[in-house]
Order: sequence, then C-alpha cells, then structure tokens
Amino acid sequence: MQIIQTVLALALTLGILVTLHEYGHFWVARRCGVKVLRFSVGFGKPLYSWYDRHGTEFAIAAIPLGGYVKMLDEREGPVPDELKSQAFTSKPPSQRIAIAAAGPIANFIFAIFAYWLLSVVGVTTVAPIVGDVSPGSVAERAGLQQGMEIHGIDGRRVTSWRDVNMRLLERAGEHGVVTLEVSRNGTRGTVDGSLNGWRLSDDAPNPLAEFGITPWRPAVPAVLGQVTADGRAAAAGLEAGDRVLSVEGEPVADWFELVEYIRNAPEKTLVLSVERNGEPRDVTVRPASRSLDDGQVIGFVGAGVEAISWPDEVLREVRYGPLAAIPNAVHETWADTRLTLVAIKKMFTGLLSPTNLSGPITIARVAEASVSSGFEDFVRFLAYLSVSLGVLNLLPVPVLDGGHIVYYTIEAIRRKPVSEQVQALGLRIGMALILTLMVFALYNDLMRL
Repeated sequence: MQIIQTVLALALTLGILVTLHEYGHFWVARRCGVKVLRFSVGFGKPLYSWYDRHGTEFAIAAIPLGGYVKMLDEREGPVPDELKSQAFTSKPPSQRIAIAAAGPIANFIFAIFAYWLLSVVGVTTVAPIVGDVSPGSVAERAGLQQGMEIHGIDGRRVTSWRDVNMRLLERAGEHGVVTLEVSRNGTRGTVDGSLNGWRLSDDAPNPLAEFGITPWRPAVPAVLGQVTADGRAAAAGLEAGDRVLSVEGEPVADWFELVEYIRNAPEKTLVLSVERNGEPRDVTVRPASRSLDDGQVIGFVGAGVEAISWPDEVLREVRYGPLAAIPNAVHETWADTRLTLVAIKKMFTGLLSPTNLSGPITIARVAEASVSSGFEDFVRFLAYLSVSLGVLNLLPVPVLDGGHIVYYTIEAIRRKPVSEQVQALGLRIGMALILTLMVFALYNDLMRL
C-alpha cells in the first residue's frame, strides 16, 4: 500500500510540473504560428489520447517521468510546402528562443503563483528559537545562546527553520563572517561568527546540526500515543495514554530517554513503571531486535509518542494581502533559484558532495510525505521542485532548453545556424552528461534506501 501511495504521489507531482513546463512550450509555439503535432505528459505508449481542432494530439503516456511537445520540424522529415511556414525550423531565432525558454519560465511563474497563494492564505510556522548550541561550533563562535530567536541571516529575513537551513546552506564551504539578527527577552541585536571554511558532511548534510544549532522544542513526556496491535508493547499490556515513569527503577525524564532505554535493550526483559488513569503499575516488556544498515542491533516495542502541542508564543503566522503577497512570492522564488544555483556551483567546486544529488525515488518519497503532511507542505514542495526544474532546464547543456537557447542565440549573432556536425557532437555530449547524472542520482536514491 505504501509503494502504491508513493508511486501515485510521484505521478501527481511530476504530472503537474511536466504539464506546466510543456504547456509553456506549447502556448508560445502556438502563438508563434508553429504547428504542434503532439503534447505528451509522460513517455512511452499513450494510455489515453485525443485531438483538438488544430489536429494536435494530447496524450497521457505510461512512464510518468517527463513529457514533450512535438512540433512540425524539417529536421525530422519532409514537410509539405503548404505547411513549411508552420514548421519550427522556419521561424526566426528570436521566436525559437522564446519557445525554448517558455517551458522553464512557466515553471517560475507557477512557483510565484504557489508562493503567492501560500502568502495570501497564510501559513503558521514555528519560530526559529535556539534550543541548544554545540561546543566548538560556528554557532558558539557567533555567540548564539539558548532561547535566542533568529530573525535574519546576512541581512535576509528568516521566519522558520526552513529559511534558516536555506540561508546556512548557501554559506557552506565559505570563509568570512556570518551575521545573525537575533532577539532574546525582548532585546534585539546582531551576533557575528567566523565560518573558517565551515563545510557540510558528504552524506545527508544537516546545516542546522553541523552549524551547531539544536532547535528549541517543547518537552516531550514519555506518554504512549499509539501502540501497534502486533508489537511487544501491546503483548505486554501497554496502552495508548500510559505515562512511563521509570525503567528498571531509573526515572525517565522524557520520551527520548525512554527511546534510548528501549533501543539499548534488544531481547532483554525490562520492568516499566507506568501511570494509567492516575494509578501506577508495573509492566514487563521484552523489546524485539532490529538490525540497522550499519550492522547495529536495536530494540523496539511497537509504540509511538503522544502528539504534543506547540505553545502559542513560539508560533508565527505569516500572511500577506493579495498585492503585498506578489513581491514576497517573487522573493521566495528567487531564493529557491539562488539556492539551486549555489548548490550546483558547490557540487562542481567540491564544497557540497554529489551524493546529495537526488533522483526519482527520493522525489517520490518526499512527494508522498508532503502529500501526507497537507496542502501547505505539498504546495511548497511543488514550488521548490518547479524552480529546480526551471533552473536545470536553462543550463547551457545540449539536449536541455538552455542548450537550444545557446544554439539559437549563436545563430542570431552569426546570421547562420550552428553546423549540424557541431549540433550532433553537442547532442552526444549532452546525452552522455544527462544519462550519467540520472544514473548517479538513481544510485544515490538506492543507497539511501
């Protein structure tokens, strides 16, 4: 069932973004007088198709990992004389550039609309309040302290931990000073810290943790929220709502301490003192064992924590009027664009490990998680992925839209097209590069599994 949900989430996510991207090409091509033969969402054999009054075939294909717009093109076969004026190759370079750029532009427009919608509807975020600072970290050198709320980094406003993560990711691998605008007990000011070439780990980087920040969170009492019917906790008689007071006579401070006791005791008998409906009782449980990928064996009992509520004073509602939301949406889209470009640059310069490159499996898992999380998370994920798709397609790599734009720009300057030999060579290089990246991204996905 989980696999089906993940596949459906991937199909929904890519279906939306690919349709928007290809519609950009389609819409501008039509207005430039180019005859569009097929508009396909997905690759392979069409599962369903229909024709409009212009003779364009619209198709939904079996492999939901992309799409394309097929236009009348003299490079792909002979074109009747009466239709040559509608061929893509008959159009001036300026129109071909517009058609090639329209797909990525559609992705940016969608991202702006998505962020505008979120800004108008309003989102509630958890304020980025520091819970703890790691000794010897950049955060400690900057003078961050427990209880400080971060309002800005390097002059750019932040309202959530997502914003903080994005700003820190941009500074990874750099030297110089990072400036944070903070407040504590109503007093506002700035603190500075030396980066000294601060880097992220090669695998699964966590900018916050590696910067030295542990976000503040409310206390999580050791209260069971869910108990799996076939788990060891249920077999021992534990129930949802039970509060664990101690394990083997040792007091339990919170949920995380309870988890540590359980993890460290696979197949060992533990006596838990619990409180149920105000009355104490002892329960004997024997955690089952589970082997992790690194060979470590941990214990688990099949129980989850009771949901906690965030205090109102740490929640921030971000909402704009319809007009004020426009510049904010543009700013959010530019921030995502900048982050994508910085990440690409740092991968090429070695400041960010290529192991962070993700493929369809990771996208599917994140899509499924964002769909499950609700409307806001899914729309935000779509916006960020749409920006990434737009940026990547504008890279000057043959096969991608950016590569075609380079060819047509050179043609406009030289007043003659790039030779077929050069284009064929570029096509082979571009295909090799894209296929290599796809294989590497898929390999990273499988390693994460």
